[in-house]
Parts: sequence; structure tokens; C-alpha cells
Amino acid sequence: MSEAGGGTRYTALVLAASRQGSEDAVAQLQQKSHKCLVEVDGITMIERAVQVLLDSERCGRILVSIESESILEQVPRCQQWLRDGSIEVTPSAANMADSILKLAEDDSLQLPLLISTADSVLHTPELIAEFADASSASAADVTVAVTPEAVVRSGYPDADLGFFEFKDGGYSFSNLYAMRTAKALEAANIFRSGGQFRKRPQRILQTFGVWNLLAYKFRLRSIEDTFRKLSRKLGLSLEVVELAYPFGSLDVDNPKTFALAEATLRERR
Repeated sequence: MSEAGGGTRYTALVLAASRQGSEDAVAQLQQKSHKCLVEVDGITMIERAVQVLLDSERCGRILVSIESESILEQVPRCQQWLRDGSIEVTPSAANMADSILKLAEDDSLQLPLLISTADSVLHTPELIAEFADASSASAADVTVAVTPEAVVRSGYPDADLGFFEFKDGGYSFSNLYAMRTAKALEAANIFRSGGQFRKRPQRILQTFGVWNLLAYKFRLRSIEDTFRKLSRKLGLSLEVVELAYPFGSLDVDNPKTFALAEATLRERR
């Protein structure tokens, strides 16, 4: 695809659907029907997610995966983006995997595909551009944004945050992925069990098998070695992209992280 702003032009997919079958604690903070409509420091999550992609100058097309276009129509700026073609809606499926695989059936989809989430409200255009450019330079089918624990702690030393622990230290994932090849779309099946592997280690067993679960539990492998092993198991190449932004991996998934994100945005403003 064409170059702009120093990097490849991606198709961007923003995952914005509500969790199926549950009441979201963050949405309840402001009595919203969907979490993506919650305002963080005065701006809805979905507005922030789209604006940062637009400002990164790395996205030629922006798709929002959500149950209905009418949800976005509740936000005036999203109304305008829909009218002028800055964003398009792609109907969400029951889970992240099915939403991505359903999109893959669209003949108009152009790769590479950059995937983000509406609740990653602290991402910046610079962070998106850095990840996109590193992914473009990679030969991997799939790249995944991660942040070392030390970097996160430098910005949030007192926050009660969780990390994936590997032989070479803790890491946090940033809800930012790039799928560079048609083969890469198969990686969406990793999330069929629901993701959240750190909080629910049994899903590592279901998805990756007992040996990978044991290797993770006892910190037998570095993060790079872990991804090499997973690449062989899945039959496609996965690679991590380390980012040095303390806020990059902080998504809003509960009232505690909502408060942290709002404080960060106020300070940034």
C-alpha cells in the first residue's frame, strides 16, 4: 500500500462492541449503554480511539467493529466521520476472533490490518505510528505491541497493575496488533476462548496446550522465545514490538483503570 507520514497505510479495525452477556462496570459509571460511549476527561472513548488513528497518518481506512451504526450515531463527531467516510462500521460478532474472521470474508479488505480497541484511550499518534512502522519493517505475519514492566512502573509506580511474567521479566500487552498477511488472520482464533490469558491461565491450556502453560507458569522462557514457540505451534510467525510508553498498555476495563486513565489525560491536557 502507499506510503504516507513515513509508514505503510494500514486498514485499521477498532474493536468497540460491548462484552456479550454481561453488564460492563465502566459503562455503568455513566449509565451508558456501551462502554465506548463513556467519556474519559470529557471525550468519549470511541472518539479518542478514532482520532488517534487519524492523527497517526498511518491508516488509509478505519473500520469500527460494533453491534450497530446507531450506537456511533449518538456521538456527534462520529456522525460526521460516518458521513464524510472517515470511518465505516463493520458489524461485530460474538467474540473478537469471529469479528476479525468475519471481516476477512470481505473482498474489499486490504492488508495490512492494524487492530486496536476503543478502551485504549491513552494511545497517542506517536505510539500508533511507531508500532505501525516497526510492524511494516518486520517479516512476521503478526506483530503484537508490548511494554516492559519497568517502563510501565516508571509512569505508574503505585498502581495495582498486572503483568505477564517471563524469564526476562514482566510485560504488559497494549491491545495493539498488526496482521500483515492473509495467513495472519488465522491468528484471530487465539482469542476464541476470550483472551485475558493473564487473568485466566486455564485459557492458556485450552489454546496453547499444557507445555506452554507450564513454561509460562514457571517462567521457563523469555518473551521472545515464547513467541517463537507459539509461532511454530500455530504455523505462522509472531513477533513482539516493544514500546517505551508507560501509558501504552493501560486500557479502561474497570473503575480503577478508568480513574487512572482520566488522571493521565487531565495531566496530559
